[in-house]
Amino acid sequence: MNTVLTHLAGNRALIAYAGVILVFVVGATLIPGFSSVFSIRAMLILASLLAIAALGQTLVMILGGIDLSIPFVIGFANVVFASLYGGGMPVWLVLAIVLVGAALIGAFSGAISAALAIHPLIVTLGVGTVVQALVQIWTRGLPTGSAPPFINEFVSLGGSVGPLPFPWLIPFTLILTIATIFVLRRTIYGRKLYALGSNPKAAELALVRPVVMWAMTFAISAIFAALAGIFLLGFTGSSSAGVGTPYLFQTVSAVVIGGTALIGGRGGFVGTIAGAIVLIELRTVLIGIGLSEAMVQSALGVLILLLVAAYGRDQHIRNLI
Repeated sequence: MNTVLTHLAGNRALIAYAGVILVFVVGATLIPGFSSVFSIRAMLILASLLAIAALGQTLVMILGGIDLSIPFVIGFANVVFASLYGGGMPVWLVLAIVLVGAALIGAFSGAISAALAIHPLIVTLGVGTVVQALVQIWTRGLPTGSAPPFINEFVSLGGSVGPLPFPWLIPFTLILTIATIFVLRRTIYGRKLYALGSNPKAAELALVRPVVMWAMTFAISAIFAALAGIFLLGFTGSSSAGVGTPYLFQTVSAVVIGGTALIGGRGGFVGTIAGAIVLIELRTVLIGIGLSEAMVQSALGVLILLLVAAYGRDQHIRNLI
């Protein structure tokens, strides 16, 4: 019995899902309408957008890095997609340009970090800042354009999948989760990712090429950040280079809440999904009880500090310090 309880207590993804239930119960008790179909649908849409942006952050943190360029890539995709589509370019070509551009940005950051042994926090923040500046120069600070109708419907609060009361974004996120689990557990890439995150020196001796893995993983991170930017364009209806700013804090928070290790080698996207839902629920509860945005950010910051303090005591982490 003690062994089972210890295992459950050590399963951070399971703890995160318990947090989803607990916060929902608290919200339903304190805030009228919190448990309504409309409210649940809205929270699931926002959590899905966050989870998609945080997918790449999850992979990067399993690798042992961190990607601070995510909000800038979101803004890049949001503005470039709207501008090119608004200019009359076919949507499939616009999508290809945006995703390839994002992948090149991510691959550059990952390759530079690994090849020159520079912490990715510095590289991704620098690269992201440059990308945002170039977008601002290109648009002269006045982005234009819009999303095609099918993307609006894909993420719309009023959209539905047949008789089900939620848009296609929700099942898309579910399919994405299943695909990510498969990749991490059943593919060579997944095994190399965990190996490199757990013990870089041993992974190199096993012929895992760190520069290639870092470039590939940061490219994937940027691609999903770009997807989030495109979906946000459909959700908000207008483009903005700063639309991804809140995701700088939220993607890292969702990954940490979901239980991915801070120094790599452990974790997964299943926990990140729970972390994203918890964050959206908490924001909704805190705003619902009358806290200002500044107070909400402070409360969430305290939560992350507590989790970092707790997870930092792990034997796995202490052994590598």
